[in-house]
Amino acid sequence: MANSYDYDDASFDSRYARPPSSGQGGGAAAELIYDPNFVPDSVKTFVVHLYRHIREKNVYEIHQMYEGSFQRLSDRMFRENPWPSVEAIAPYVDNDHVFCLLYREMWFRHVYARLAPTGQQRVESWDNYCSLFGVVLHGVVSMQLPNQWLWDMVDEFVYQFQSYCQYRAKLKNKTEEELQLLRQYDQAWNVYGVLNYLQALVEKSAIVDILEREKDGLEQFTATDGYDYEGGTSNVLKMLGYYSMIGLLRVHCLLGDYHTGLKCLGPIDISQQGVYMIVIGSHISIIYHYGFANLMLRRYVEAIREFNKILLYILKYKQYHQKSPQYDQILKKNEQMYALLAICLSLCPQSNIIEENVNIQLRDKYNEKMTKMLRYDDEAYAVYDELFTYACPKFITPSAPVLEESLINYNQDAYRLQLKLFLYEVKQQQSLSGLRSFLKLYSAISIGKLAAYMEVDESTMRTILLAYKHKMHSVDSDGKIIPNADIDFYISEDIIHVVESKPTKHYGDYFLRQVLKFEEMISELDRVKLD
Repeated sequence: MANSYDYDDASFDSRYARPPSSGQGGGAAAELIYDPNFVPDSVKTFVVHLYRHIREKNVYEIHQMYEGSFQRLSDRMFRENPWPSVEAIAPYVDNDHVFCLLYREMWFRHVYARLAPTGQQRVESWDNYCSLFGVVLHGVVSMQLPNQWLWDMVDEFVYQFQSYCQYRAKLKNKTEEELQLLRQYDQAWNVYGVLNYLQALVEKSAIVDILEREKDGLEQFTATDGYDYEGGTSNVLKMLGYYSMIGLLRVHCLLGDYHTGLKCLGPIDISQQGVYMIVIGSHISIIYHYGFANLMLRRYVEAIREFNKILLYILKYKQYHQKSPQYDQILKKNEQMYALLAICLSLCPQSNIIEENVNIQLRDKYNEKMTKMLRYDDEAYAVYDELFTYACPKFITPSAPVLEESLINYNQDAYRLQLKLFLYEVKQQQSLSGLRSFLKLYSAISIGKLAAYMEVDESTMRTILLAYKHKMHSVDSDGKIIPNADIDFYISEDIIHVVESKPTKHYGDYFLRQVLKFEEMISELDRVKLD
């Protein structure tokens, strides 16, 4: 059915004309590029049908139009221009206030994705989100929307906040008009406003209580993917509250507050199947930011375990998302998480919990760099710097600039601070790699003998051993001290006794993989036609 909204519109071409080339004359013709008040027939059909399906709570058709028709119309008709203005399409949808807010949310998202938003558009998008979330929080919303759309709403809200903070921090080449806009709308995309809206959605939706009751068998939230299939209640507030917990994790990671970010995510148990896995974007975002936060808190084993699971998932299922608008973002996050996994394994070797296929991919991508990182010389620090810079979130400075002072760019300040803290942690672990190499060779060794091997005195050797104990342990979200190293030790009468964890060999998994490979080979051979 969605295909019927995608037909070509002959009237479109005459109104959305391209500007003439330099040899064909300019002037008024160039202004025909975009008329915000002109609505092509295919757009009229699109908004009318989308409005009807929303009123009918037809989630399947809404999803088809949102994921399919909207993208195809954007590709064909609005590749270099915005969609028609909300004022132009409002008469075709009974001037419905909520639908117009949803349309503007998509309108601004299209501008951010394909064009360069102006300062005024950034402010207007903030106002639209305030109005939209205000309706959800304080009004009576009865509609059902696809989880994909609701996730995109929260994800885009956080992205535009991040983008505005970066835009506001680049003052050097700002025009006087842009500076005046920053002065006039100094509360737009305020960090407290962003956090308050996300937290309000979590609290008003009562999603934390819903997830608690589900553990006791009193709710069917995960089983129904958050929908009410009987059509009685709306899923909008409930799912916005659920996804806002992931949004809060992301915002706090951008601010460098990893403890608070993980605390906000606490109600979602990522060790279990959950609604966050329904939308591939939310699944990747939650694990990426969860893993990065654990990396920065030295919880390397937890980060490695979750990166391993999501990378294996992407490896298996990414081909099913090739036609998705999020496919490029999936591939980008995939590469970033391999870089973060390489960092984690270099700081805390844990090869026994890495799945074989993920390990093969990792070695193909980063084997040489991981070898360099184990040396802890200047070249190693350069590799750590490179991978961290490539894979880290785009950190932000949330405070508004002081426009009366000299106008300089400070959009990189937050990133430089996080990089400095990370490399400082790497430098502190410089001597631990050598210690680990010696501990792997012995089951017991005296402190004096180990000090001689490492060419330090006994006092320094004790300091290094204490540093190893400290760095290879971390505090989890419950306040418990957890080990990170695959090699541990204890000291008795100046003798170091080494305890090495033995990896569990999963023979069943190996044989299952080989069986599947042989079945694929047999299938290939069956398709071969012999003369």
